[in-house]
Amino acid sequence: MRYFNSDGVSIAYIDVPPHEGQGDPILLIHGFASTHAVNWVNTLWVKTLTRAGYRVIAFDNRGHGQSEKLYDPVAYDSYRMAEDGRRLLDHLGIERADVMGYSMGARIAAHMALASPDRMRSMLLGGLGIHLVEGVGLPLGIADAMEVRSLGDLTDPMQRMFRAFAEQNGSDLKALAACIRGSRQVLSKAEVASITLPTLISVGTADDVSGSGPELAALMPNATALDIPGRDHNLAVGDKAHKQGVLDFLAGRP
Repeated sequence: MRYFNSDGVSIAYIDVPPHEGQGDPILLIHGFASTHAVNWVNTLWVKTLTRAGYRVIAFDNRGHGQSEKLYDPVAYDSYRMAEDGRRLLDHLGIERADVMGYSMGARIAAHMALASPDRMRSMLLGGLGIHLVEGVGLPLGIADAMEVRSLGDLTDPMQRMFRAFAEQNGSDLKALAACIRGSRQVLSKAEVASITLPTLISVGTADDVSGSGPELAALMPNATALDIPGRDHNLAVGDKAHKQGVLDFLAGRP
């Protein structure tokens, strides 16, 4: 792991060169309660992309993994989290990159597209569809789930799923609760329509968290929707059809 200072916050990241030669950079932004390793390394995304000739940069979001833990919800505003990604590109001297996010990471990528579109070659949103504009992310009850005494105190399936996932990853539960409470920014339909970057929106057909990918794509001038057959929110991440769709999209974008 490497580290850099993002306006006073220590952010951990990896920078993996392509398997051969020098390739275009792609910045990966993971989802809530995950890490760069869980979201992108363990699912073989880093291996897939570097073998396809891309330079892969991935970081642990603030409050996650090996990055600094913060406990004020204000610190997790989606634009602040997007700035961590933009500052990482600055730190590495990268002028433009493809940016791919999953779930909360996709929400962060969309905010980055509004704030710093000149730094992005394309945008890839995984695990997030129309809920980018019609929802504020995961239910606030997920924050409550991070603060109960133990997993056994929870009965709601979604609360149990995220608490178990957080514990499995050794997360700082207090920081995650603050993250949920602070990163609840939505984009308007007009804001989404203003994003002209080539965009791929990938959602599992059994995903009951993200909302419709095609509905979101229809609001954007340069977006394509990719259905990931039979996959729910968790299993869609590393699915082979997802990977192939992303590789095809990257090969065809300007």
